[in-house]
Amino acid sequence: MSFTAAIRSVLTQYVGFTGRARRSEYWWFALFTVLVGLAAAILDSVLGTTLGSDGSTGVIGIIVNLALLLPALAVAMRRLHDTDRSGWWLLIGLVPIVGAIVLLVFFVLDSTPGTNRFGANPKERPLPAPSIA
Repeated sequence: MSFTAAIRSVLTQYVGFTGRARRSEYWWFALFTVLVGLAAAILDSVLGTTLGSDGSTGVIGIIVNLALLLPALAVAMRRLHDTDRSGWWLLIGLVPIVGAIVLLVFFVLDSTPGTNRFGANPKERPLPAPSIA
């Protein structure tokens, strides 16, 4: 899956918490989130819209983070579904350090082959229907 196809897929399934997501879809969206966050931080710095005494948070950054929160949660949940795990595993991320490591391992794991309880494997493309001439 290409970068643009992954972003399009995640944003069109903005709050789609069902189904499965390939590794490429998840990691391309993670890269997109980082790049958009950097652009927002630069804009906040240039426009002077930073908040607080340390200037680490800005108005544009907050808006971007809020806008990307639901798609990021949805694609993370679908990624866990692809490894045959419930989306509730996202809550382990609340455990300092260990939770992040466990989630990283889950996000890096390969898909479960074939259909699992969350749907068909997105890697396996369906064969086109034969045409009757």
